Amino acid sequence: MKIGNLFKIALKALNNNKMRCFLTMLGIIIGVASVITMLAIGQGSKDSIKKQISEMGSNMIMIFPGNMERGGVQQSSDDMQSMKPVDFENIRDEAKFVAAVSPMVSSQGQFICGANNYPSKVEGVNADYLEIRKLKVKDGMAFSDLDIKRASKVCVVGKTVVDKLFPNGGNPMGRVIRFNSIPLTIIGVLESKGYNSMGQDQDDIVLAPYTTVMKRILAIDYIQGIFASALTEAATDQATDEIEKIRNHKIKSVEDEDYDIRSQQELSEMLNSTSDMMTLLLACVAGISLLVGGIGIMNIMLVSVTERTREIGLRMSIGARGRDIMTQFLIESIIISVAGGVIGVVLGAAASLSVKFLLNWPVTIQIYSVVLSFLVCTVNGVFFGWYPARKAANLDPIEALRYE
Repeated sequence: MKIGNLFKIALKALNNNKMRCFLTMLGIIIGVASVITMLAIGQGSKDSIKKQISEMGSNMIMIFPGNMERGGVQQSSDDMQSMKPVDFENIRDEAKFVAAVSPMVSSQGQFICGANNYPSKVEGVNADYLEIRKLKVKDGMAFSDLDIKRASKVCVVGKTVVDKLFPNGGNPMGRVIRFNSIPLTIIGVLESKGYNSMGQDQDDIVLAPYTTVMKRILAIDYIQGIFASALTEAATDQATDEIEKIRNHKIKSVEDEDYDIRSQQELSEMLNSTSDMMTLLLACVAGISLLVGGIGIMNIMLVSVTERTREIGLRMSIGARGRDIMTQFLIESIIISVAGGVIGVVLGAAASLSVKFLLNWPVTIQIYSVVLSFLVCTVNGVFFGWYPARKAANLDPIEALRYE
């Protein structure tokens, strides 16, 4: 029998039981829609993480004092005084794969301007820090090398700090704010960057010359860390190896290593790995609906075979072959599964867009998830429809005609 005729017979049989056919599709529809939505949310989160890490500086490298044991006492990185300004200068002068480098010291405290105050921290850095962290000055200017040399009492502030200290919308340029008891003159305001992927406010920032923070605020002669950026993201590993070699030249033995090097690339890989794992987990949970939908197809097709036993016997008695009967029931099963898949794709896309616009979550619908859904639906139809179709094909025509 021709395939076209078998399709017509299958469509007519499904049309005679519209409601049952739709309810059978429902498991497939929910499964496909769930898988597409979960994968879209997972990929959207992954893309958002990549974008935000890129905005923070995807080729950024961070060097901090490591935990060490001195005199039998374990010391934390906050207590270490092993990193000096000369370490920053060595990296700046010797590293070929490093584009920019800045020392870093910071202090927590209270910023005060008139009757307004705001708890935050001041970070002591140099001008390269803005390039490393992808920060831009919106108004005014950044501090200069001369400001660093003189340990000038100047600072550059973020939008959050401006909003807290100047709630009435006053112009912060040239205004003096006090950090604890130290006066700092605002010479620049940074462009707003909002919150990052870890929920941190990137505009809650105050930058000052590192010499100012070291000498006038903390009264120390060491630095708390070094920030650097590789020439390109691809050169991050080479830059990291180069920094390790430069540091190791000053260390007598491996046991005396007193620093940790972390790159933004490592953070990106860790977050992406976590995001992929969560996406896979959600997709697997949603995929269970497809399995349930497939079992529903098998159940309904078995019922259909039982209901149409006399019809099958009659068709066999007038010349229909077993493979024709099997193909017809397989076609019915595949039509149910694929039709459910089409509706599920549309519903999944609509759900993904709803999540994006109503909840403001990052969502990216992947083409592969749509193609994969169709393939799974087709396989579902064949796999779960095969047993009922085989059962129909193996019916004895005489016994089928006698069936009541």
